Amino acid sequence: MIKQKDVDYLRVKPGKKIDLKDFNTEWDKLKKFEAYGSDTLKEKVNLLLQQNLTDLTKAQQLLYADDRYSLLIVFQAMDAAGKDGTIKHVMSGVNPQGCQVYSFKKPSLEDVEHNFLWRYAKCLPERGHIGIFNRSYYEDVLAVKVHPELLRNLPEGKRNKAFWQNRYEDINAFEQHLYRNGTVILKFFLNLSKHEQKKRFLDRIDKPEKNWKFSAADLTERACWQDYMSAYEDAINATCTEWAPWFIVPADNKWVTRALVAETITSTLKSLDLNFPKLGKDQADLLVKAREALAKE
Repeated sequence: MIKQKDVDYLRVKPGKKIDLKDFNTEWDKLKKFEAYGSDTLKEKVNLLLQQNLTDLTKAQQLLYADDRYSLLIVFQAMDAAGKDGTIKHVMSGVNPQGCQVYSFKKPSLEDVEHNFLWRYAKCLPERGHIGIFNRSYYEDVLAVKVHPELLRNLPEGKRNKAFWQNRYEDINAFEQHLYRNGTVILKFFLNLSKHEQKKRFLDRIDKPEKNWKFSAADLTERACWQDYMSAYEDAINATCTEWAPWFIVPADNKWVTRALVAETITSTLKSLDLNFPKLGKDQADLLVKAREALAKE
C-alpha cells in the first residue's frame, strides 16, 4: 500500500526548484483506495505502521551494534502539523537508550552569544544512536527570516543582501561535515494545509484537555502563513542535497503522515550496510572457554 516508490516520491530532488503549492497536503493515493472505506484503509495503514515499527526496532539494534553510523532526523512544520505525535508513534518501539529527542524552543542568552548552529551541534547523536530534532537549526532561516527582529548581536555589516544565502551555505557545509563522518540525515517537512491547521486549533480551544496546547502566539504565527511558506520554499530549495535530503510529507491525515515517515526511516536504515560485529579468533576462543567453564559449574 505504501511502498518505496512512495518514499521516493516524497523526496525532493536536489537542484530542482520546488513550489509548495504543487504538493498536496493530503496523500495523493487516498482516492485510489476509496473502495476500502475510511476505517478499513486506516486499519491497513496502521498495520503497515506496526510492521515498520517492528522492523525499525531490529534496524536500531543493528545500528547500535554496528557502531559506524548515527541517524539524525529533523522535523520542521507549522504549528499543529503533528510533529510531537509523529515522533511519539513512529519511535514508540525504539530502545530509549539509543535514541534522544530534542525539542528546541526559544534560544537562551547563552545560545545567542554563540553562532546559530552551536546549540544544535551539542545535541548531535553519537555513533550507533538516533537523534531527533523537533524543530532545528532551520528555525534560524525560517522563524528568524519571517521575524528578522530576532537577529541579535550581529555586526551590521553581516546583515547584507547575501545574509540568508550565507546561512544556507553554512547549513549545507554543516550537514556535509556530519555526512562525511557517518551521520545519516533525514529532514521531514510535514506539509499541513492552512484549513487543517484551523480545524486543529479549534479542537485545542474546544477541548479542555487540549487547551494547554494552544497559545496566543499560534495565531500570530498563523497570520504570517504565506511568509512562512516562502521561507520554507527558499530553505528547502537551498538545502536539499544528496547527503541531507528533504522529504515533503502530507500532514492533513495524521495516520498517513506517521506511516510515510516510518517507512522512510525504516527503508533508509535497511539500505545501510549494517552488521553485527564479527568476533576475531581470540574472542571466539574465549567464548568456547567460557562455555566450558560454565558447563563445569
